[in-house]
Amino acid sequence: MREAVRLRRAIRPIAVLAVVLTTVSAPLVVPLAAREREPSSVYADRRAHLVAQLNAPVLLFGYTGRENSSPSYVFLQEPNFYYLTGHNEEGAALLLVPSGAAEKGWKGPNEIFFLPLRSPEEEKWNGPRMAPTDADVQKKTGFATVEAFSNLKAHLADLAQSYHEIWTLTSHADDTGYPHAREWSAWITQAAPGIVMHDTLPAIGAMRQIKSPGEIALLTKAIELSVDAQLAAMRMVQPGLYEYQVAARMVEIHAYGGCETEAYAPIVGTGLHSTILHFNELDALIQDGDVVLMDVGGQYSGYTADITRTVPASGHFTARQREIYEIVLGAQNAVLAAMKPGATLGRQGANSLFKIAYDYINSHGADRDGHNLGRYFTHGLGHHIGLEVHDAGDANRPLEPGMLVTAEPGIYIPEEKIGVRIEDDVLITPTGYKLLTARLPRSVDEIEKIMSAAKVARDERSSER
Repeated sequence: MREAVRLRRAIRPIAVLAVVLTTVSAPLVVPLAAREREPSSVYADRRAHLVAQLNAPVLLFGYTGRENSSPSYVFLQEPNFYYLTGHNEEGAALLLVPSGAAEKGWKGPNEIFFLPLRSPEEEKWNGPRMAPTDADVQKKTGFATVEAFSNLKAHLADLAQSYHEIWTLTSHADDTGYPHAREWSAWITQAAPGIVMHDTLPAIGAMRQIKSPGEIALLTKAIELSVDAQLAAMRMVQPGLYEYQVAARMVEIHAYGGCETEAYAPIVGTGLHSTILHFNELDALIQDGDVVLMDVGGQYSGYTADITRTVPASGHFTARQREIYEIVLGAQNAVLAAMKPGATLGRQGANSLFKIAYDYINSHGADRDGHNLGRYFTHGLGHHIGLEVHDAGDANRPLEPGMLVTAEPGIYIPEEKIGVRIEDDVLITPTGYKLLTARLPRSVDEIEKIMSAAKVARDERSSER
């Protein structure tokens, strides 16, 4: 999450450039309603499932709004907290207590939602925020009991008289960026000395991997806007544009359609840059004869899309580019044919989708020295998407209905300046899969047809001037 937040901030300057590109692009999509959330009953069911599964108190903290001092920082809630609450404001906390707690002496409710008191001075700068004293706060939050955050310490001390363990987000050695889990774990230790903390991330992550109908609907909106952006980029790409101009056009479409931000810093790489997996400097001029790799996705109401297409700058693939592209597409098609419940994204096991993709790539084509191409498939096959672009949960868990994952084989040959990745978003169904990005062409002929038609339209506009 910390890396994702850093990348979201990185795209802000690109978004400013988007305005200048409207004259060279297709009409914008109709905007969707901004910042939707699921019904409060959905979040309540998730909380009930979690606390029943753990059979112990759960204490989670939202982000504070001070995760970064940059003036461009835009608040986005800690994803596990959001998954259980649907709350996207700063400074909140959540306490869950299992049924039967009264028998152990607990006199409070089974759920308490904590909010900071209203600060008129801060609201002059940031706008109104929900407060525990609001008349309609129960309806807005979906919690029967809403209290001031300042009450939490006393409640935790009382709870520690009956329970000697609590589940929260604990810190990890590889945590980077804002030390959210570390700071709040320390706060718990100070408020309830001696209480044992357990990490709730595995349990919540396992829940997050199976998407609710509401989540699938929000993900579909993010994906549809991202498909619109990819199509616009296909029509726009041509020699003489900079990578950042292509990215800016895509960001514009996401934002105009209702995305609050990008799912990650846009990756647009031309020529050699197409072989750099997470290239985001976007400073090169697109040259005739290049391939242009565009890995760009929007975030809609907290949910992220992740789509990649690779196109020829001139509108037509060279013979070699086409050969590499067809191998990647063949690998992806082989994966999709095997994608169903029970398959795995990981590298090991009899049902490994990665192995299908790797074996296909490694048995088709060769580099300039005659070596197999498997060595140029340098990343995993895919990952879950949701509230994070690399969503929580066990990556090696067998696929189940309701999971939403990417399928993204690739070949990257720096010495030939050819990088090809084809990435699509896939919903696992009881009998197989549904390709949520099916509207976005994948074949060489379809891509070239779109780009050729766009070039004709550009030439006609130029001749009329």
